Amino acid sequence: MSDVKILVVGAGATGGYFGGRLVQAGRDVTFLVRPGRAKLLRERGLRIAGLGEDTVLEPEIVETGTLDRTYDLVLLAVKATGLTAAVDDFAAAVGPGSLILPFLNGLAHLDALDALDARFGADRVLGGVAKVQTTVDDDGAIRRLGPLQSLAYGARSEPAPEKLADVDAALRDAGFPAVLDPRITESMWSKWVFIAAIGAVNTLLRATIGDVVAVPGGTEFAEAVVAEAAAVAEAAGYPVPAADLAATRKAVTDPGTGGSSLYRDLLGGHSVEGDQIFGDLTARARELGVAVPLLDLVTLQLRVHQHRIG
Repeated sequence: MSDVKILVVGAGATGGYFGGRLVQAGRDVTFLVRPGRAKLLRERGLRIAGLGEDTVLEPEIVETGTLDRTYDLVLLAVKATGLTAAVDDFAAAVGPGSLILPFLNGLAHLDALDALDARFGADRVLGGVAKVQTTVDDDGAIRRLGPLQSLAYGARSEPAPEKLADVDAALRDAGFPAVLDPRITESMWSKWVFIAAIGAVNTLLRATIGDVVAVPGGTEFAEAVVAEAAAVAEAAGYPVPAADLAATRKAVTDPGTGGSSLYRDLLGGHSVEGDQIFGDLTARARELGVAVPLLDLVTLQLRVHQHRIG
């Protein structure tokens, strides 16, 4: 059994799900949460529901502002829009040997990863890719919407951090596929293309993937979005592997695919990660001389949305 002490920052759809699985596997896990979420977890527990499951866990929690110890591994699973506040919240948990594993949408080197590197040192900040189909219900439960669940992680710098093998041991065999990825930056680009493509199709046509591909021209439109995002990755030096690109094309043209988490937030009138996912991608496209008219349009739409909701 791993003795790695893990702090999960955020008990939402991603952090709550994977952190909960780690608790079930007997790992030493503590959740860092704000007072409102802490109250709910104390009253109702951490609940994982959906796909025939209704699990209730009673994890260790610590409220923001009360951290009094350091941890070996900090799992950072918050939206990029809340990153600045989250960094201040967990900074006291980072000791001389701590590693930070962020699971963020997009790469956002100029914002999220650069901010973490500057604060804690690039040798401590790993790369990570989380894939999961979950959302948080109105009652605070984490609801599974599909079977997808996996983590990939690895070093973004050379040499690899000394404790990376311990991190791998802590995350493996915990109820979900987990892999130490020697090409984690490439994998992060692949995921970026994936989430940007689905989010753009949903947003631009205000519809699920199924509704888009059900009409003439819908499939061609979705494939054009994928092509734009993939072209940026290729120009940046990180071409999406053929298998990953095929999976992305399938996802955006499959009648059974619904809406992305970004699309759900958009329909609900909530804040969205428009600049983190699309603004950064289109900025790189301009620098690289890649034309991305569809991605430019979705970026503008989401900026208008953010302006409207304040």
